[in-house]
This record gives sequence, structure tokens and C-alpha cells, in this order.
Amino acid sequence: MIIVDTAIAKRMATGKPILVGVYGIGFMGRGMVVHSERHLPVLKFVAICNRNVQRAIDALVAAGVDRDDIVEVDTDAAMADAIASGKRAVTGNPDLIARCEGIEIVVETTGAVEYGAHVTLACIEHGKDVVSFNVELDATVGPLLKKKADEKGVILSGVDGDQPGVTMNLVRYARTMGLRPLICGNIKGLQDTKRNPTTQAEFAKKWNQTPAMVTSFADGTKMMAEQAIVANAVGLRVPKRGLIGREYQGHVDELVDFYDYEQVKSLGGIVDYVVGAKPSPGIYVICEAPDEHARFFLDLGKLGKGPLYSLYTPWHLITLEFGISVCRVALLRDVVIAPKGEPMVDVIAAAKIDLKAGQTLDGIGWYMTYGVAENYDTGRRERLLPIGLAEGCRLKRDVPVDQAISYDDVELPTDTLIHRLRAEQDALFPVT
Repeated sequence: MIIVDTAIAKRMATGKPILVGVYGIGFMGRGMVVHSERHLPVLKFVAICNRNVQRAIDALVAAGVDRDDIVEVDTDAAMADAIASGKRAVTGNPDLIARCEGIEIVVETTGAVEYGAHVTLACIEHGKDVVSFNVELDATVGPLLKKKADEKGVILSGVDGDQPGVTMNLVRYARTMGLRPLICGNIKGLQDTKRNPTTQAEFAKKWNQTPAMVTSFADGTKMMAEQAIVANAVGLRVPKRGLIGREYQGHVDELVDFYDYEQVKSLGGIVDYVVGAKPSPGIYVICEAPDEHARFFLDLGKLGKGPLYSLYTPWHLITLEFGISVCRVALLRDVVIAPKGEPMVDVIAAAKIDLKAGQTLDGIGWYMTYGVAENYDTGRRERLLPIGLAEGCRLKRDVPVDQAISYDDVELPTDTLIHRLRAEQDALFPVT
């Protein structure tokens, strides 16, 4: 943070803010725009693409932008003119942001796998850095998109303020001290794979979110995707399908007593989660020490005698922290979190209810499927269907509740970018 705020101050001294484009102005996107425009003036959100353009206008007005300074555009020239004249552009055409030379960096907040794939790929191809909130996309084809970004010399990064980014911050801190992270965990308040938009409707209305988004949190799909992202960034595996996962009402530090040190070491480190532990809703990183010298000072620092040592961050503040990610990438070329190479963990689709032949699967956070973390090589060998590919697949046979869905159970859509990208990723990272 010290380095980031220094970089922000230097940029502010130039009088030229970072010009940002945004895809999606739902709950997270709106929260980021409003907070950052009010309190992080180094960021200027000059263009927003959203299917409902009025929502983009409303967000900018809520952020303090005068309505007369907001222009709806539908051509490249109009977009460029609006930004050059100091106005804000809103549009329903996603290609305009990707192609606009006046935009320095793009934030993708949609959470939609197919749409997110299109806009992320377009931005990479046009030389744009992308800060992505889209964990569903990252968990499905993140390693491939990262490779494509590297080849173009641009950054594709996850966000601070979301649990994967907060986890990676703590992992980097631990590694810099010489500690080795062995367990990266997510602290949840609820985990119920049978939740759906009907059960979550009241909560969603209270917090002005969509029922499907809230369901993806409650049924665990979002958390499984987050932990897959962490695994792919740190180089970890899952100890079993769906993670260990336990309910524990005590302090997160006490989890060091629940893990088998030798088993975790033999796997090279794992991702996991806990329901109910305090402090919530943060993350934990459990480490081992490199030698007796480090163990002595960890004991002196009240972290115990080992062999496992607990570090944690007690919060993730979502939209209040998201702007920091944009600054880290734009000003410091610092990636918050991204895949390190070949995939380690995937998120496969499981049946939320008894599914029948002939049905077409709905999307993440709906009624028919939920996501489960599985080691990438296992999922490939068993031909398990990633949750990010499930929407639109037609069932060829019945699948009972809680059974993992395989490629052999479905007919795949033939016209989607995400399926083509996943096939490309699977070819790039073969499993023997």
C-alpha cells in the first residue's frame, strides 16, 4: 500500500488521471465506480459498457459526474471525441472500449463467462491491460488468457478486495519473509449447495444484488472458483473433490491443529475453506517455516511452535479496495493475482437436483448445477464438465443429484467462444 499510494501521488502531480473503461455496471461495478470517483481521483472512469445504458448513466451520476458530461455513443469516433473533450461515454457496444486508444486500462466486472471471454479477448488483442472481477471466467480459461496477454505484452490481473487477491497479497508477504504457504483458505459464513434464486431472493433484494449472484455465493460455486484461481496462481492442489471444508466456530488460528502436516506437504500445498470461523469474512494462509531460526522468532511472535503457522486477513472490502488494483496494474505493472502456468485446479459442474435427459442446463447461480473444485488432471482424465461450460449444454441422459456431470452426459453448444477457448487451453496443457 505504501508503494501504491506513493505512485498515486506522483501520477496526481502530473494532473493526468488514469483513464479507465469498464464492462458491466452491476452491484460490484457500480460500487467500484461510485467509490473510486468520489475518493480515488487518480482514476477517471471515462467509458462504461453495459447492456442497460441507463444503469451506466445512473452510476456516473451517483459518483458525482454531471449528467450533461455523460454522452451515449455508438461509434469509435464518438467514443474518442467524448473522451478527448473530457466527457464520459456510455455504450452498449463492447467493441468500442476495446478499440479506443484513449483508454489506458479496462476493468471487467460482469461475471458472465461467455460475454467476459469476448470482451477480455478483444481487449488483449487491442493491447489493453485488463483487471478482471470475473472469477468464473478465470477458473475456466484463465491460464490460456494469461498466456495470450503475455504474448501481447499486456497484463491480465485479478483484483484486490476479492478473496483471491487478498489471499495472494498474504502469500507474497509470507514468501517474502521466507515462509512457505501450504494451505490457502477461504472463510465463509454459509455453504449450502442446494440454494437457488428462489431461496436467495429476499437476501438479494435487501442488498440490491441479483438472486443468481447471491446464489453463486451461497451454493459455493463462487468460492470454489475463487479457490481454483488461488491454486492456479500459487501452485496448489485440492486434497479431495470439493475441498475438505469444515464448520468451526473458533478462531481461524486454531485451524493449524486440524490439518495433517505431512499430507499437506506431500501434496505440495492445498486450497481449502472453513464455515463459521472468526474473523469473518476473511482469508487464511497457513505456512511452514524454513528453519529453526525462523521457528524461534515465530514462537517469539506468539504464532506457536509449529510446524504450521497461521496468518490471516480478517476482511475483504470489495468495492472499497478494487480501485487499488487498477492503480497497481496501471502505475506499477504489478499483477494482483494471475495463473502462474499450467492449470492446477478446475471447477466442475455437479447436479443441484435430479436432472433429466433432454433438459438444457442453466447458468451459474441458478437451479440446476453448482461448482465443485477438483484437481485439473483428475477432471481431464475423468472427462468432467467445467461449470463455466455447463450453461446451454443439453443432457443426453439422466444425472442424479450431487453427481458430477461429464462431457459424455451432454451435447455441447457449437457456437460459443468459451468452448473454443477451453478446447484450446486443454490442447495447450495436455494431461498424461
